[in-house]
Amino acid sequence: MGTASSLVSPGEVIEDGYGGEGGEACEIPVEVKPKARLLRSSFRRGPRVIGASFKSTGSVDLEYAAEYERLRKEYEIFRVSKNNEITSMQKKEAKLDEENKRLRAELQALQKTYQKILREKEAALETKYQAMERAATFEHDRDKVKRQFKIFRETKEKEIQDLLRAKRDLEAKLQQLQTQGIHIFSLNDSDSDDNQTTVTAVGTQCEYWSGGVLGSEPSMGSMMQLQQTFRGPEFAHSLIDVEGPFANVSRDDWDAAVASLLQVSPHVPQALWSNTVRCYLISTQDTKAEMEIFIKKHSAVLRRMCEGLGHFYLNVYFPEENAASYAMVRRQEIERSSICVLLLKSTVTSSVVEDCEEAFVKNPDGHPLVLYLRTEEDRGLTGPIRQLLERINAADKAAKVKVVDHSSSAEEGAGLIYAQLEKVIKQELLGFEGGDDDSKDAAIDEGREEDLGDVLWDLHDEQEQIESYQQACSSTTSQLGFQKYIDLLNDMIAAPPPTPPLLVSGGPGSGKSLLLSKWIELQQKQSPNTLFLYHFVGRPLSISSEPVLIIKRLTVKLLQHFWSISGLSMDPSKILEEFPRWLERLSARHQGNIIIIIDSVDQIKQAERHMKWLIDPLPVNVRVVVSVNVETCPQAWRLWPTLHLDPLSAREVKSVVSAECQTTDFRLTKDQEKKLERHCRSASTCNALYVTLLARMITSFQSGWSSEKSLEQCLQCQDTLSLYRLALKMMLKFLNTDRERHMMKEMLCLVFSSHNGVSESEALDLFPELEWAALSSLLYHLNRLCIVTLRCGLIRFQHLQACEAVRLEFLGGGSGCASYREKLIHYFSQQLSQDCVTWRVADELPWLFQQQEDKAKLQLSLLNLFVSQNLYKRGHFSELLAYWQYVGKDKSSMAAEYFDSLKRYEQSCESEDSMTKLANLYETLGRFLKDLGLPSQAVAPLQRSLEIRETALDPDHPSVARSLHQLAGVYVQWKKYGNAEQLYKQALEISENAYGAEHVAVAQELESLAMLYQKQNKYEQAEKLRKRSVRIRQKTARQKGQMYGFTLLRRRALQLEELTLGKDSADCAKTLNELGVLYYLQNNLDAAKVFLTRSLEMRQRVLGPDHPDCAQSLNNLAALHTERREYEAAEDMYERALEIRRKALSPDHPSLAYTVKHLAMLYKRRGKLEKAVPLYELSLEIREKSFGPKHPSVATALVNLAVLYCQLKKHSEALPLYERALKVYEDSLGRSHPRVGETLKNLAVLSYEEGDFERAAELYKRAMEIKEAEPSLVCGNAPSHHSSSGDTFSLKTPAPQPHAAR
Repeated sequence: MGTASSLVSPGEVIEDGYGGEGGEACEIPVEVKPKARLLRSSFRRGPRVIGASFKSTGSVDLEYAAEYERLRKEYEIFRVSKNNEITSMQKKEAKLDEENKRLRAELQALQKTYQKILREKEAALETKYQAMERAATFEHDRDKVKRQFKIFRETKEKEIQDLLRAKRDLEAKLQQLQTQGIHIFSLNDSDSDDNQTTVTAVGTQCEYWSGGVLGSEPSMGSMMQLQQTFRGPEFAHSLIDVEGPFANVSRDDWDAAVASLLQVSPHVPQALWSNTVRCYLISTQDTKAEMEIFIKKHSAVLRRMCEGLGHFYLNVYFPEENAASYAMVRRQEIERSSICVLLLKSTVTSSVVEDCEEAFVKNPDGHPLVLYLRTEEDRGLTGPIRQLLERINAADKAAKVKVVDHSSSAEEGAGLIYAQLEKVIKQELLGFEGGDDDSKDAAIDEGREEDLGDVLWDLHDEQEQIESYQQACSSTTSQLGFQKYIDLLNDMIAAPPPTPPLLVSGGPGSGKSLLLSKWIELQQKQSPNTLFLYHFVGRPLSISSEPVLIIKRLTVKLLQHFWSISGLSMDPSKILEEFPRWLERLSARHQGNIIIIIDSVDQIKQAERHMKWLIDPLPVNVRVVVSVNVETCPQAWRLWPTLHLDPLSAREVKSVVSAECQTTDFRLTKDQEKKLERHCRSASTCNALYVTLLARMITSFQSGWSSEKSLEQCLQCQDTLSLYRLALKMMLKFLNTDRERHMMKEMLCLVFSSHNGVSESEALDLFPELEWAALSSLLYHLNRLCIVTLRCGLIRFQHLQACEAVRLEFLGGGSGCASYREKLIHYFSQQLSQDCVTWRVADELPWLFQQQEDKAKLQLSLLNLFVSQNLYKRGHFSELLAYWQYVGKDKSSMAAEYFDSLKRYEQSCESEDSMTKLANLYETLGRFLKDLGLPSQAVAPLQRSLEIRETALDPDHPSVARSLHQLAGVYVQWKKYGNAEQLYKQALEISENAYGAEHVAVAQELESLAMLYQKQNKYEQAEKLRKRSVRIRQKTARQKGQMYGFTLLRRRALQLEELTLGKDSADCAKTLNELGVLYYLQNNLDAAKVFLTRSLEMRQRVLGPDHPDCAQSLNNLAALHTERREYEAAEDMYERALEIRRKALSPDHPSLAYTVKHLAMLYKRRGKLEKAVPLYELSLEIREKSFGPKHPSVATALVNLAVLYCQLKKHSEALPLYERALKVYEDSLGRSHPRVGETLKNLAVLSYEEGDFERAAELYKRAMEIKEAEPSLVCGNAPSHHSSSGDTFSLKTPAPQPHAAR
């Protein structure tokens, strides 16, 4: 018997013996299993024998039986062994269960211990925070006491100096009288009091306030782009250098060009009127189809684009059939429009011709113009169309009209109009130049945030304030007799310190806002070195009356003038607390005066509590002016110096009424004049608002004045409120239809019920049946009646009395507000459901829910991440926090709610765009938590934002740098400076690679690193970074011209080029000089040289070579050559300018001083020190005559001369100059001013070189104490914009301003 392999192998054929030899062959595969026992019998091939077959079967059965027995025994053995294993496993399982129970018990015990430790930790943290709060309160009180003591000490020292000066003057006069033989009676020799004469020495004014009303030295004028930069004196061993395009340009030379630019800049068209892109459409009956298709299909796209950028969009059009009845309204709308579009084909009407005359012919440069001309191949232009086009072409000398010539369908024509308008809006109105559209849109928000650093700023709030100021200035104030109040206000402002806030009081409508606006306007012209910070408070519950937003805005405006707005806290309580400290620190750096004006301060919510800083002593160069109503003025403020506005006199009342009547060619009868004169005699009927409203009612409803009964009804109103209610009733009668009356009531009620007002486009959405022409006419008449106005694109009430009149007349005392708020809620909720979160939705919807006391819906709206992001990024931090507090959520639960909402939103994010939005949301949440004082919770969202941006964008993308910057800020707050430094450096590297080494984003990272090094006492490293940051910001500001915009300079240059094509004249030469200045501002030195050279040549021909104007052109050309490092040509021109001015001007003329100074600086730069010495001495002499011997400008000249002597190794001559400069600085600026520290450092170096080591050490120690005590601003040694030295000029970097020009 063999193995299976000896029987059959795989693939072998076995023959079937039952079928004989001829059986069918089949192939049977055989598996050979290991360890398997095979049959011992073997099969042989060939015919089988039956007997042998029986024998084999028996043996097989026996073998199977044996095998079966063996297998059965093995199975029994296997079964027993497995049962034993199961028993063992069951024992082990029971043992593990017991162990598990024990471990669970231990885990529960550990969890309880952990909870206990956690509670103890939280209690310890709470105790720590309470201790920190107590410490902060103590520090605040200590700082307050120090400030009070400092101001008290400075005041008393100045009073002592004044008294000593008066004493010396009196002693000198006494000696003179005695020498003349005049006997002076002594008080001690008199027997009675009859001969006693009390002599009171009137303290002289503080030097900050000397010279004129708010006297200050000559400077660059009132244009904010060009402000003088304080670089400090040119002292020895200093790293401060003089640079920039205006380093060698004299102030007076630039002053003329800047003043001229200011005079013409209002004529340059405003890009947007009241934050609205107003598209004025002029169409005929032939082109009505194009206009309708454009409005229905394309204008919605333009509206979404503009609203996404924070502006409104509005189509302004008047139907041809009734356009004649809106003549005045059409003229006003054309003046306000941002862009005018004329659609022509074959016919024109009189109204179309009038509009074309106003928009395209009379003022073609007022705004962008688009002409759509639909032509037909088989027909030419008709006569009227041809004549109109010829007039437009004749007026369009600069070829600025964009022509769209079209001959196809109306739908295609509407598409061409849309494409042209989109291009004009983006490039000319919003200032985008070049690049693709996506990059433009994406760059808007990032650019704003980059310019502002970490401070969140709302441009709409700023524009509202600017428009409030402009509207008040544009009002007619000459008839109200304000000059006497302006003079009194000047005298009160010029009083010596300490001075409490000045109170301007009066009844409602007495003209307080008009007076303050007029005064600010005059002072900005007379005192260009004075920094004015103003705020006009609106009606209660509006954003303009939020105290935290007011103080934050004033702080940011203050910081902007010092090249940095970083380091400002967003915590509402800290903003209110830190404002006095910022004011004190920055006022010490400011060489001029700072005046803060807050109008209607009593309308601020809880004014006494939030304006406590008004009670504290103010720095010596700071004044505060506030206006209040007499009835609502807090009792504690009534003790302040007060300027009360009296009622108008009969003459002033008559002049106001007459002026209004003249505008409409309406004359009152003598009887009516007498009645008005008798009526306007009480205090309530003689205030400015009452008289103005009365005059407007007379001129607006002329037809109603034919009836004596109507006149008597008007004169029965004894106060402004009742007169407003009568005006509303008369306006309702004036309207033609019941539908118009209903619309007027509804719109005014909606404006009253809203938070900040309603826009024109929103009014059209809320009332679909309201036509634009009817709305425009209604707003025109309501504005004439002083009821409503447009501010920042929103319809608002002009005065509180108008608001109150609407409440009483239409809302039943306010009880009907709820239904109108529900209507507004429905409207803004619809926008929210369409994923359209604009600044209007974020402003209105949460506030409306709060007013309706619907906490659930308020919370839902806040959990819309884009609503909260909009509020936070616009700086409405306190408002967002107040909403959550109203809902009943603390900081931790609020953070948890936002986390959960973000997680849900993240699950729906798939595209790259959605991931980018998600990263922005995480970043916003992290910054929000950081500002809340929760740095530990802020790390996670900022880290997640960083991860998303690195994955979705690129590790070197600028957005990654932004995430790194924010994360580093949290670590700084957490005092983990090592981690923060590493992140800041990474962000700096990415920004440099992405933007270049001289971008504003790089300056921001440098400032942050400098602040970090300042906190670590690494002053040298911080100083280097600050200087580099300041240089970048100066250069960026110079290149971009951000205050009025680069586009304004270019447009003005083109306008001036057109004026220089005439004959030679002094005015033409002046224009050429201004053109050179403008191209200089744009850093186009080649063009500037051409125009300045032409100006010089023309002035030499027209005025003669020795005229002072020739010296001005020479001075400017010399500055240009200095900028190009052509020092020989610059030196020659400076010398020629100096020679002319010496002959033509007085020896102490400031222009002569500046030419002397700049030539001396050039000599010094070229190493001609001996030639520079007499010029520096002459400059010092002129300054002493111009400003007096104790002015900081004189000290600067002394330091500059001392530096020169040190370079000439004439230390003995430099030493007294330094000492004299030090004394002047200490007397005028205070002993802790940075200039005092700089001078002490120079004196220390000089003493060291002279061998007086003890004095050098003492002086250096004092200099370091001043430096360490200096406020740790991000740009701590950044230049001030006002300097007495006049060594440098620069362009200031402001916050983005609205397009409205002042």
